[in-house]
Amino acid sequence: MVRAELLKIAGLPSVWVAAAIGLFAPALLGVVNLRAPGTDPDAGYLELTVGVVGALVLGVVTAGSEYRGRQITTSLVCVPSRVRLLAAKTAALALTVAVVAVPASIASLAVAGTLSAGAVPRIAGVTAYWVLSALLAYGITLVVRSGVLPLTVLILNSSVVSVTYLLTRVTPWATYLPDLAGAHLFIRETNAPIELGAVTGGLVMAGWTAAVLAVATVVFRRRDA
Repeated sequence: MVRAELLKIAGLPSVWVAAAIGLFAPALLGVVNLRAPGTDPDAGYLELTVGVVGALVLGVVTAGSEYRGRQITTSLVCVPSRVRLLAAKTAALALTVAVVAVPASIASLAVAGTLSAGAVPRIAGVTAYWVLSALLAYGITLVVRSGVLPLTVLILNSSVVSVTYLLTRVTPWATYLPDLAGAHLFIRETNAPIELGAVTGGLVMAGWTAAVLAVATVVFRRRDA
């Protein structure tokens, strides 16, 4: 089933555009923002917080495509169990995003001159951040049944104006919102009012993602196709 969902994802033209954005945008931003080696501990990583836009698009498109042209009806005929269908789609999305995140990270760090064996844990953090971001976008899209709203809000928040970061100026508890908490997986200087460890930040983001996916699963099971 996962293989079938991977093929379904690969058949969407917008997926290839999103993958290209995620793969190449961080490195290109790195070229534009090139810094002297050793001057910034987050060189090459900050650009990956923008490259996550590609992962967000992948998440939204994977869920939203089911409601375009009544594809969901065909999917449920082939796989009557909604939970199994959702599990397969979720696994396929996570794998797809991870496959994009790793080379994107390597390319971005290579441009910044910070690629080394010691970067492996932080690359793993980037990959986890991208996968969790994609799953959040995917879950929200399943709930609202449309990709327009989540795509607009999430992309604006990640690339134009970080509303979640602005909220930290109002209350430090905003640090525990998923994108800000998850950034601690690989960013060392976040300027957040509450500094979280990489593990803590990852667990907070994973908790948000699990909650959204749980709601999406309940809604997906109970709602008419």
